[in-house]
Amino acid sequence: MGEQTKMKKVSPTRTETPSPNIFIPASWSEAAISIVYDSITSPPPVAFICGAKNSGKTTFSRYLLNILLQRYKRVAYLDTDVGQPEFTPPGCLSLNVIDRQTPDTTIPCLKTPERCLFFGDISSKRDPKSYLNNIFALYDYFRAEYYMSNENENLGKPQLPLVVNTPGWVKGIGYEILVEMLKYISPTHVVQMRISAESKNLPTGAFWLDADNEGVVNLIDLSAARQDSFNRSILVRKDAHLMRDLKIIGYFRQCFPSDLNITTLKELAHALASQPPYEVPISSIKVLHLHCQVLSSEIFHSLNATIVGLAISSEKPTQSEMCAPWCVGLGIVRGIDISKGTFYVITPVPWCSLQKVDLFLRGFIQIPACLMQVQGFISPYMSTNVLPTD
Repeated sequence: MGEQTKMKKVSPTRTETPSPNIFIPASWSEAAISIVYDSITSPPPVAFICGAKNSGKTTFSRYLLNILLQRYKRVAYLDTDVGQPEFTPPGCLSLNVIDRQTPDTTIPCLKTPERCLFFGDISSKRDPKSYLNNIFALYDYFRAEYYMSNENENLGKPQLPLVVNTPGWVKGIGYEILVEMLKYISPTHVVQMRISAESKNLPTGAFWLDADNEGVVNLIDLSAARQDSFNRSILVRKDAHLMRDLKIIGYFRQCFPSDLNITTLKELAHALASQPPYEVPISSIKVLHLHCQVLSSEIFHSLNATIVGLAISSEKPTQSEMCAPWCVGLGIVRGIDISKGTFYVITPVPWCSLQKVDLFLRGFIQIPACLMQVQGFISPYMSTNVLPTD
């Protein structure tokens, strides 16, 4: 690992509780404080959080974000978990700039990202190369806008700390992806969350570095928080499918004012079914299927009643053609009228952000079944006689 690597084991000293609903172990608190306050002001820390599933990565990331906001006015957050993203619907990779603390770190919340890419799947397994290219593009944007020293200081651009949250796939190809991410990002701090099942953990030490590497990184090993202050278990295995559906439901709930009385999934399904859609000329839209190929004769069938990424083809995040264009949000293709040459799209994205959209990205993110089952409708997102039938 080389003598340049700083090894750090955090020992318990005290406990902080950011909200009444979560218990933060003393070791987690000391780790966060050391990342935020032990480093010099410039450049700010880049903290990379990794570890097995159900080890507390996201909870620690949220907590660290709040502690960073005690020192910095804004903090960048690179979300690389397409299955369980923090601030966006599933299938998205995003760079977020956060300017206020989250009062309750147990509740995920949706935010409009600084930059977003629609990967279109809940795992990197189907296309690891594209996944990595997208992450590298987001990180490049962060460095150019928020981390470059000297030159950007002269332009008055701020330098922001960065938290990188990662998925819990740490074996096989998942491990290889993490190694590539660590080499590319070169974080100042790597926090490895460890669980009691040692065989499921990442290797100890700076496993991604060559022995003769001269880089300097602070390594912090943390045990998963298994109990709260009352010795109750707090790491409950999540229903990943349910969590994804709830994120999608929450995202499209934004189509309506927050004070509109929608309290049940049934009410939301009816509201979406009756929501006037945007009418989008088919001639103005290109369609790109991610991770698969679709016959041209099946394009319209493949889009009807699906979730698509709304992107701008002229705005590539990098020069690489392997990387998808920036995505402004998601939409539901409610129907397609071939005779009128029109897509009907439901989306919470404001009109000012939609005006340049000229690309639909179709992946494997599905509309939750509970939103499709509206009494009196064949489907709330498909109209009869819209598509030609055999």
